[in-house]
Amino acid sequence: MVRTTISSLFGSSPVRPLQQHMQSVQECIVELIPFFEAALNGDWAEAKKQQTKIAKLENQADKLKRDLRLHLPKSLFMPVSRRDLLEVLRMQDNIANKAKDIAGLIIGRKMTFPDAINSQMLDFVKRCIDASKQAQTAINELDELVETGFGGGEVQLVQGMIKKLDEIESDTDKIQVVIREKLFKVEKELPPIDVMFMYKVLDWIGDLGDLSQRVGSRLELMLAR
Repeated sequence: MVRTTISSLFGSSPVRPLQQHMQSVQECIVELIPFFEAALNGDWAEAKKQQTKIAKLENQADKLKRDLRLHLPKSLFMPVSRRDLLEVLRMQDNIANKAKDIAGLIIGRKMTFPDAINSQMLDFVKRCIDASKQAQTAINELDELVETGFGGGEVQLVQGMIKKLDEIESDTDKIQVVIREKLFKVEKELPPIDVMFMYKVLDWIGDLGDLSQRVGSRLELMLAR
């Protein structure tokens, strides 16, 4: 549940709002699984319900983002700059935005995918969600990093998490390549406009993994400073 009182989010750690926002983002993106399960099976009534839920969760994350931006102190007495926190926040926000865009496009066009790629679409989505989850796991260690002054074993722990995130994102790239190759082989049999939007959806799903990796990359830069 998204809290609306920013002071209740800060508590003893100024990075808690960032972590809470990432939790909200993850709650949004994970709903792509039941959405795709319904859409791929042609259950558009259920898919519409899930799309509405995704949009609602994205709006909740967006509200939390705005509250954080408005109330974040101009200077923080911690080894993390305000700019870094806001940049991570922007990247996290883009993940939820992309999930909303994906669901909206598919439901708007009632998109169906050829049998050649239909079975792999859900696997692709799930692996990208794994990337987002791993990014969240790393972000959840940020307060511990602050408490230890970005030193000691905590840094190595987070670096290991980021490495794992890179590996997951690499998996998403490989899955995307396979799906695109299969789609390319059958695209001439399909309406050109439909094919164009299929490639767009594939790109947007892949963006979920890319954006998650960028969250980790930004955190890695914070570790290096």
